[in-house]
Amino acid sequence: MNAGTRHYLTVTAAYWGFTLSDGALRMLVLLHFYQLGYSPFTLAFLFLLYEAMGVVANLVGGWLATRYGIARMLVVGLATQITGFLLLSALSPDWTAVMSVAWVVLAQGVCGVAKDLTKTASKSAIKLTAGNAQGQLFKWVAFFTGSKNAMKGVGFFLGGILLQTVGFKAALWLMAALLAGVLVGVLGFVPRLMGKSKASKSARELFAKNRGINLLAAARVALFGARDVWFVVGVPVFLYSAGWTFTMVGGFLALWTIGYGAVQALAPALVRRSVDGLSTEVPAARLWSGLLAVVPAVLAALVIGDVPHLEWIVVAGLGVFGFAFAVNSSVHSYLVLAYAGSEKAAEDVGFYYAANAMGRFFGTLMSGLLYQWGGLAWSLAGSAAMLATCWAVTLVLPVQRSLDPTPFPQGR
Repeated sequence: MNAGTRHYLTVTAAYWGFTLSDGALRMLVLLHFYQLGYSPFTLAFLFLLYEAMGVVANLVGGWLATRYGIARMLVVGLATQITGFLLLSALSPDWTAVMSVAWVVLAQGVCGVAKDLTKTASKSAIKLTAGNAQGQLFKWVAFFTGSKNAMKGVGFFLGGILLQTVGFKAALWLMAALLAGVLVGVLGFVPRLMGKSKASKSARELFAKNRGINLLAAARVALFGARDVWFVVGVPVFLYSAGWTFTMVGGFLALWTIGYGAVQALAPALVRRSVDGLSTEVPAARLWSGLLAVVPAVLAALVIGDVPHLEWIVVAGLGVFGFAFAVNSSVHSYLVLAYAGSEKAAEDVGFYYAANAMGRFFGTLMSGLLYQWGGLAWSLAGSAAMLATCWAVTLVLPVQRSLDPTPFPQGR
């Protein structure tokens, strides 16, 4: 096994551990506070700072990973997540509702910083270890993205189980201990200067991305907003209201996310490859975006029509949505690295995932508002509108890579 492959597997394993705890955290917070009687909008509000901090963390994290190296950013991200867990575990049932919400939002904000620092560093490591071989790059991006989402699904299930068996506080302590072990592994096995390069010297230079990355970032905002606008609050609350237990809801979301991750990992087999890495991949992004936009539009019509066995139709529709969304997400994740041809790939990836976080923030906010205003039908209609926007943006994505005279370094 060569050094590049070994480093790729090490970073991927570290991110698996992080994602497992992050998925469990989402279920812990969502189910625990819904059980306490919080409204759909308040539940969404608990995650807003988590998503908002991701915008800043991705931009800053990309710059820091370029300046100080990927390994250091992984360590900072893991340590920050542990801090967030410990803050959440300090929550007291004796506090007022306002103080409790404020504390959870703050702790979630810390975890949001941790998530996106870790993700930006990990995704940047793939570009370094895969080099310029486009076939290798697509396969490694797809496996990384798919496997980490499968781990998030396992985390959803783990969160539900831990909440029922050991309780909210003990679950957070156990997850903090898990991440401490992952942190030790990163310190021991990831090269300290991996990815270190010359960072941008000004904000103007930091934001001066090529056209492909700018357009892809805009599409990403709409794509992830379209997922979270009905997935974050709408689906769990709808299924629970239909008579499902917390374990059933958590188990279903876990299975959905694992399946979603498996499809992402298989995306290279579903998308025809090109020699230049763009001429067939960009049209694939357009095709799958268009197909995806149809799914929530049809589901919204069925919900409005109040058809029989609605909950199972929603479950089936979510399966179709997850398949098409997984392919879309995997192709987008590949394209950002294909467009990022400069030595500042970590900054490019950070900028792109800042857009990803902006989409999650907007989707989370609208998930609570639309569900509270008009139920699942409104959430689905909002998803369809965002996906139509995503498809429109992909129509103008460039199919040729911009020329960059600076070769990408293979890492140190």
